[in-house]
Amino acid sequence: MKTLIGLILIVISIYSKSPVVSLFLGIFYSFSFNLPRDYFTKKYGSIFIQIGIVVLGLSISLTKAYAISSSFLPYISLYVLTIFLLGIFLGNLFGIDKKTTLLISSGTAICGASAMAAIAPIIKANSNQLLISITIIFLLNSLAIIIFPYVGTYLSMNHDMFGAWIALSIHDTSSVVGAAMVFGENSIEFASTLKLGRTLFLIPLIIFLSYKFKNNDPKNIKFPFFVIFFVISICLGTFLNFNEQILIYIKLLSQLFLLIGLFFIGSQINLNSLFVIKPNTIFLALLLWFIAIPSSFFIVQNII
Repeated sequence: MKTLIGLILIVISIYSKSPVVSLFLGIFYSFSFNLPRDYFTKKYGSIFIQIGIVVLGLSISLTKAYAISSSFLPYISLYVLTIFLLGIFLGNLFGIDKKTTLLISSGTAICGASAMAAIAPIIKANSNQLLISITIIFLLNSLAIIIFPYVGTYLSMNHDMFGAWIALSIHDTSSVVGAAMVFGENSIEFASTLKLGRTLFLIPLIIFLSYKFKNNDPKNIKFPFFVIFFVISICLGTFLNFNEQILIYIKLLSQLFLLIGLFFIGSQINLNSLFVIKPNTIFLALLLWFIAIPSSFFIVQNII
């Protein structure tokens, strides 16, 4: 019965074509059945999002991707480094343990849960520290999908400006794509390309932390290889030069995977984990995010 209801809710998510509906149906599903950690919707959410992004890459030209990435690269570098170091400073100031501080800081600076999952085994963070950090970031990302499109509309942002802003200020790739889908499909290309460029900063972070914590075991290093597949997808799409009709089908297929992925992401929240979060940890994540939001807006406003 649980699986059947899950499949029905997935169909509703797809039919709605709304990332917000998909996300909250996933949350409803998780709360209704108290899903275990190893349930299939919790295990494969990120995979569906990644497939959707890779498929989307087929519709993006290499020229456009290069133009987007190259113009923002110096600013992204400074932004990521500043947010990360500021998070470390504030975490120490608020008396939060070192590993939770590193998780929150890397998640805010780079790519949310993906960054936290990548560094957790390197810094030897325990499951509780990782769960708390991911839960906080997930809640902020859920709010972002709803609130950011309204803010973008209120500020009369165009699609490129909005895509760049959320690519810098929202933690997870899935939520960046979700917010872009709500605002308008034309912002997805800009948002996903720039966000995945930001994700690449995981490489120097992993190298630095592996050296600092003297943990060079390859088994403990997790890199989001879908970023490489995304680049390959862009190159392939540019080479094949699809016509408009095929591009429409590619974007529909991408949307299908993204909506299912967002439903799965929504199902990952655990109600019990909300009751073990300390106020100072929430305050760190909120303060760091509230600094990141206007900072990223200032960067985008001065480039586009």
